[in-house]
Order: sequence, then structure tokens, then C-alpha cells
Amino acid sequence: MTSVLSRPEADRSGDENQWTKCPACTSLLYLRRLKRQDWVCPECTHPLRLTVDDRLAMLLDPGSFRRYDADLGPVDVLGFTDSKPYPQRIAEAQKRTGAQESVVWGTGTIEDLPLVVAVMAFEFMGGSVGGVTGELIARAARHALAERLPLLLVTASGGARMQEGAISLMQLAKTSQELGRLREAGLLCVNLLTDPTYGGATASFAVLGDIVLAEPSARIGFAGPGVIKQTIRQDLPKNFQRAESLQACGMVDEVVPRDRLRPTLGRLLRLHAGTTQAPPARSDAAPYLTDPITLDHVPATEVVRTARNIDRPTTLDYCGQIFDEFFELHGDRSSADDRAIVGGIGLLAGRPVVVIGHQKGHETPELIRRNFGMPQPSGYHKARRLMDHAERFGMPLVTFVDTPGAYPGVEAEERGQGTAIAECILRMSRLRVPVLSVVTGEGGSGGALALATANRLLILQNAYFSVISPEGCATILFGNAGQADRAATELRITPRDLLELGVVDGVIPEPSQGAHSDWAAMGAAVREALLAGLAELSPLTADSLVNDRYKRHTRFGDPDRQLSIGRW
Repeated sequence: MTSVLSRPEADRSGDENQWTKCPACTSLLYLRRLKRQDWVCPECTHPLRLTVDDRLAMLLDPGSFRRYDADLGPVDVLGFTDSKPYPQRIAEAQKRTGAQESVVWGTGTIEDLPLVVAVMAFEFMGGSVGGVTGELIARAARHALAERLPLLLVTASGGARMQEGAISLMQLAKTSQELGRLREAGLLCVNLLTDPTYGGATASFAVLGDIVLAEPSARIGFAGPGVIKQTIRQDLPKNFQRAESLQACGMVDEVVPRDRLRPTLGRLLRLHAGTTQAPPARSDAAPYLTDPITLDHVPATEVVRTARNIDRPTTLDYCGQIFDEFFELHGDRSSADDRAIVGGIGLLAGRPVVVIGHQKGHETPELIRRNFGMPQPSGYHKARRLMDHAERFGMPLVTFVDTPGAYPGVEAEERGQGTAIAECILRMSRLRVPVLSVVTGEGGSGGALALATANRLLILQNAYFSVISPEGCATILFGNAGQADRAATELRITPRDLLELGVVDGVIPEPSQGAHSDWAAMGAAVREALLAGLAELSPLTADSLVNDRYKRHTRFGDPDRQLSIGRW
């Protein structure tokens, strides 16, 4: 591989018996050892900045990189001069780095899976985005589209290149529209944000990937901290604009240490490499019950009590039991990563699926951290983002429902809780992929329906699904929360009731002592039910799937259709 950049933070040429200081902890580091550790400080784990050569060698299979457009360099469109003429700055950067521009792109493989990769070099004029910078990124995206390959964008940038004026600014639109075309074509784009990524890069191609990864401690933002301090005249919080804080704010899916980057990218490429048809469910036992007569009469109060058992498996527990592989994704790309809803990509009998579910927990600290499974608006925004991902890549959607309801707080209302739920229901109703939902515990109101507007809605034997909690109903209609048992009975929220009403399509039997008594058996039963549902839905076209879901939900409340159901 031809060398494209010189060393960034330490002299890495010549005699390897050299030392350098870590820019974070100032420890004296031996270069040979540092190189073996992917240029990560062994004392404080700070990742030193990499050259493009080092980055490509770390990420790609050896010898697989083929570079394109190595001869393209910046153009002085304005005749700009600051303390030096722009052409002089270009020449100095090219001589110092050995590169023509701040982006290198080409094709390669990761774990034998082909992709297009574009890597930014901060050492070339601060990784600034000029006209040809945008052109190189655009060409990488166009190549990915033409060859139907995934695109990996590795960013390190100080922002727009001021010496090119509005031409630099227009690269935000130019590159964004190229990534938009990849989205429309259902081709994977992964962003890897490295230190630093700022300005125009962060306002366009650097954050528009389907999945956004970041290196630990990477500084990421739109306005730099110096500009912010000067503008608002206040101290910035600790870890401001660091990768870890951006993940908490919902902007980054995963912060990945360097030694895990290649395997992580390999997993993501495999999960998006294509789909296979799910095999049929085992024929030795029915995966779920569809006849109410086969179910015992269980008092509603007992069902509610069992559904709320803190030891019942959660969504993440089911993910570990059901899927051959599961990669969790984080954040709503807007404000937060609500831990009351989890989601990601799973592999079910060789078929990639998108998984979304409410998440409670088993111990008090986790229950508090996850708000007892009651999502904020950001949780529903995250869910909707993952629904979009499912449709974009043709992956079936599997959801797990277990919530008392959406969080009824002042902040949630101010941030549009109702709208967030409504948009989830609408999006789910129109998805052009198979949608399977399983109520595993509590199915409380619209907060549950936001993840349950499915082609097939299944429910566990000791779960419930209701317009409101029994306590809420008792308070409103009977004037006394102590009448919750009576309300539960009147609401007809048990699996048998729901099957009679046609609200659910099947009931998944639980172990004799309940789902909480045998996680493995319960996981196996849910897996079989999902496989059966997928086998039934997979032959349908996208239009047929939407129409099937449409017909399923239009029948509720139509007297002509429901006179023969339950008490109608």
C-alpha cells in the first residue's frame, strides 16, 4: 500500500527506538510498544491520532485496499490570501503529508466482506472540507451506489475550509445528497467519528450514516468549544462534546475501542450483507395457541400480578436467548438514548431482523435507570428510527412489549409524548416488511401499542394488554384505586379474553411456574413462535404486508365485523 500520510503526533519514522509523550496523560511512551497497541496509550487508554496508512491497516484486511483518485488536489477558486496565498498553503500541506487532499478513498475488505472506505486526514489542513474534499467523498458514495457496496466514512475534521468560501459550504449539501441516495437504495453507510470531528463535517456526511460509531474520548461537535465559550460566556460541562457524552445524548450508537473496531465493523457488515428466508417452525408442537377454548380461565388479577413479576425475562434477556447474534444500537439522533426502550439488529435462524422492545430490569438500580420500562418521547423516537432501519434494509421487525405505559411526566408532555407515540403507531402500520410483536409482560395503553401495531400480535400466557392500568381505570370509573381487581376483570385484559376479542392472534404457553421460572424454555418457545410467524409472513409482498396489517386493524370497532366476537 502506497504511503499517503506522515506521522501526526509523534515521529514514527526511522529508528524505532524512540519515545513520545501521551498528549492526554503526558506519560512517556515507547513507540514500538505503542504501535503494537494500535497507538493507544497503555497508561490512560487515550487513542493517539492515526495516519491514514495506520488507519487503513488497522481496519482493512491486509493488502485489500485499492485507492482511487490519488491525483486529485485542491483548487484555488477564490484567489484567497490570508497570511499566505492559498496555493502556498496547499503546497506546504502536500509536501508535509505526502497527500494531495484531506481525504483518501478506495475499496477493500473487512473479514473478507467488500466495502468502500473514505478516510479523512486531520494532518492535511486540519482535515478541512474543501471542494475537492467533498468531491472525493461524493465519488466514494457514488462508487458504493454503483457497485452496491457498503460505505465506511472515517472522519477527522476541523470544519469547512474557509479559503474556498461558499464552495466549501456547498459540500455539505453535495455530500448529504449522496448519502441520501445510498439510503434510498438500501445500502449501508457507517460513520466512524475520530478525534476531532467538527463543523461542516458534523453538519453533513460525518453523522448521516445508518450507524454511527466513535472512538473513545473523540471530540465531536458542530461549534468548537472555543467558539462556544466566546459566544455564550459560560464554562462548559465536563466531557462536553466527547464521544461518550454524545452517546448519552443519543447521537452515537456505540463508542468502540480500537482493538474492537475491525470485529465490530465485520459484525455490522455481516448483519447487512443480505437476508435468507427463515426456516419453518418445528412441527412437533404448535408454537402458539389460537383457540380460546384451549386456555384455562385465569383470574385477571392473577394474570396482572404474574405479568408484573420482576423476575420475568426482559427484552435484553430474550435477545440473549432467541437470537444467534444481537448488536444493540443507541439513541434517537436528536436528544437522548432512552434506556426504557432498547433495540438493534439480531440474527434469527440466519435471517437479520430489527429488534425493539421495552426494557425494565430486575434490580432496583436498573429499574430506576430504565424508568421502570416507561419510555420518554426520545425512546419512541429511537424506536421509529429503528423501524426506518428495518424497512430500508428489508429486515423483518420484531418487538417485545412490556411497559406499564408511556412515562406520564411534565417533561415528557412538553416534549410531545403523544406525538411521539402517534408517529410510532403510524410508522409501524405502514412498514413494508413483516412485523411481529410479542407482549411479554405488561401491555399498558398507547405506550404499548406504539410497539405493537403488527401483522401478528402474540401474547405470553401470563401477560396482559389493556387500554389503561387496572388502577387507573378503577380510580377514574369507580372512584377508588382499591377497585383495581374489579377493573381488571371488567377490562377483559387476559390472554384468553384478548384472543376471544381478536385483539391478539395467538397465546404463547409459559412454563408451569411462569416465564420467570425457566428463561431458557420461555426463550425457546418465543423463538419458535417468531419463526412460525415469519414463515407465514415472508411469502407476502411488501404491498400485501401493508394491506394485511391494514385489514387487521380496520376490523376493530366495526359492529358488522365484531358482533360475533366476545360481548359484541
